[in-house]
Amino acid sequence: MTKDGNFKKVVRRHAAQTGQRYTEALTDLEGLSDRIYHEADADRLLVHLRDHYGVDAVAATKLSVHKTYVFRIDRNDGAPWIARAFPPARPRADVEGDAAVLRFLERHDYPAERLAVDDAVSDFDGSAVLVTEFVDSTPLPGGIEDFAIMADLLGRLHALPYDESVGRPGGASGEDPRRMGTPRQDLLAGLAFLDAVDTKVGAADRERFEQLLDQVRSADDGDGLPEGLLHGNLMHAPSHAVIGKNGPVAINWKASGRGPRLADLAFLLWGTGNWAPSRSTNEERVNTVVTAYRKHVELTDEELDRLEGVMYIRPLYLVCFGYHRDLTKGAPFDEWWFIDPPEYFTSTAAATRAAFRR
Repeated sequence: MTKDGNFKKVVRRHAAQTGQRYTEALTDLEGLSDRIYHEADADRLLVHLRDHYGVDAVAATKLSVHKTYVFRIDRNDGAPWIARAFPPARPRADVEGDAAVLRFLERHDYPAERLAVDDAVSDFDGSAVLVTEFVDSTPLPGGIEDFAIMADLLGRLHALPYDESVGRPGGASGEDPRRMGTPRQDLLAGLAFLDAVDTKVGAADRERFEQLLDQVRSADDGDGLPEGLLHGNLMHAPSHAVIGKNGPVAINWKASGRGPRLADLAFLLWGTGNWAPSRSTNEERVNTVVTAYRKHVELTDEELDRLEGVMYIRPLYLVCFGYHRDLTKGAPFDEWWFIDPPEYFTSTAAATRAAFRR
């Protein structure tokens, strides 16, 4: 990234928007890609697990093209594990927080993955590694039943009693380790994604880019709404929810912590819509989500009133993430459907309010 006058102006703007010093804002923008993208060496990871835990680990298989740090670990001396060798930029304390959440969920018999061992976090090649039990599972069944399953999982989670051991801020996607915490961090991360490529935006795209910046700056971050323990990413099934031998199981708890419970539910509601031939509200799916969720939690009037605004948080983040990805590669960005049309957000929020108030 060049250090010309235009970029310096962007850095100063980013510092003002995020409350950072100039040098912090510069690091925030320049180090973005290195913080996000990380792929651990599978062979070295196996050696580490054998040495640290004394297990006979024989194979490490990547489970996702997107999460290149997540491996299935096959063993000769027991059931498989999952090992997450997080990017080095993610502090060990944050990974210990993941383990604390999983211990809390196990104490409350919540259907989540379980830690593989008591000492589930270790240091490896500058990264923190978390090991959990492999969930022998099948994907969610598909269709409307998926929304009932995920809404039930969220309702059960949000209804759990408060516990200081899981009091860390949560709910943001957290792909950038500097932006872990409440959903507000998704919006700050979005600003960083956009500011990092500001000088690459062509004149023809400038107006739409500035509109996106304004949307992110003015978005409702859910601050002040009722809180609960959030998963942060349950909508991304099957990556984050599967069917185990005893029923549905929520996995991938990196984004978990205390935050406005509406953010979790709003992301799920955003995903209920019809996607083709045009984006439109699917009232049957909305009603399914509301029915399953309210078995455990009733939303307040303020939550229902602010639902439309909060529903934008994660879609805006995804647009900003994709915009940064594509412009960094020199490719045009064409994923505006995450936040278009605005009428979809209005009608889905209205359908949700009607369902809760029946």
